[in-house]
Amino acid sequence: MKKDITLVVMAAGMGSRFGSLKQLEPIGKNGEVILDFSVYDAIKAGFTKVVFVIKKAIEKDFKEIVGKKIEKKIKVEYVFQEIDALPDGFKVPADREKPWGTAHAILCCKDVVKEPFAVVNADDFYGAGAFQKTAKYLQNEDNNYCMVGFRLVNTLTENGYVSRGVCVTDSDNHLKSITERTKIMDCKFTEDDGKTWESLAPDTVVSMNLWGFMPDVFGYIEKGFIEFLNKSINVPKSEYYLPSVVSSLIETGEKTVDVLVAEDKWYGVTYKEDKDLVVKAIGKMIDDGKYQNI
Repeated sequence: MKKDITLVVMAAGMGSRFGSLKQLEPIGKNGEVILDFSVYDAIKAGFTKVVFVIKKAIEKDFKEIVGKKIEKKIKVEYVFQEIDALPDGFKVPADREKPWGTAHAILCCKDVVKEPFAVVNADDFYGAGAFQKTAKYLQNEDNNYCMVGFRLVNTLTENGYVSRGVCVTDSDNHLKSITERTKIMDCKFTEDDGKTWESLAPDTVVSMNLWGFMPDVFGYIEKGFIEFLNKSINVPKSEYYLPSVVSSLIETGEKTVDVLVAEDKWYGVTYKEDKDLVVKAIGKMIDDGKYQNI
């Protein structure tokens, strides 16, 4: 008998570079958003529930444009990532405006997710293969975690820099480290605003925030969040990131993280100019019959 597995979708963030709420940007031929395609692929792969992490401010629009349609296909729950969602004893500083980061977004799900689960970004198109690999892993694993990585060359845009987590693995494809490179273009990165560039191999594996976890991760995240707050609560733009939690668990030897490599091309609307390319690529997939009755 197959396990229940959940897809957690991080949709609380606003697209600062894109300039709008890009989770709700129509991409498909009938007004579908990227999320519609991700959920379609997830259901086909065997996921049994979707949890959307959103802000109260977008609840009405999100449910109208996305949730109402998806609720007809799979069990759906909503959780809210707000800056006042803090452990007992902590108070939001008066000058705090930013959310607390991706690890905090996942922590907000602890009361509704009791089964193995995957984490994805709302505005990334991962492809069917990535969801199939994740679902198979979660169905068969009882302890360790996984990350689905993509080839760097399959994640770039012609319209500007991208930020990617560059992964290092051991001979057994266990994740050893992730190094964030914030300015990558044409398989090269710079750390001095373009004065010098270093090359990266096109097939370098990078993280696109597609993770697979067991429910015990909430305990680790909560413990780490308290440590983070004790240290950084008064730093206005500090954020508690999911890769930091994973890196810590790898370093302490508490968890092994298996890296599954997707050969799919990743699509995302990082810049406004990316939208036409994404619309065209997904349109071709629809024409090829990959998303029938979406």
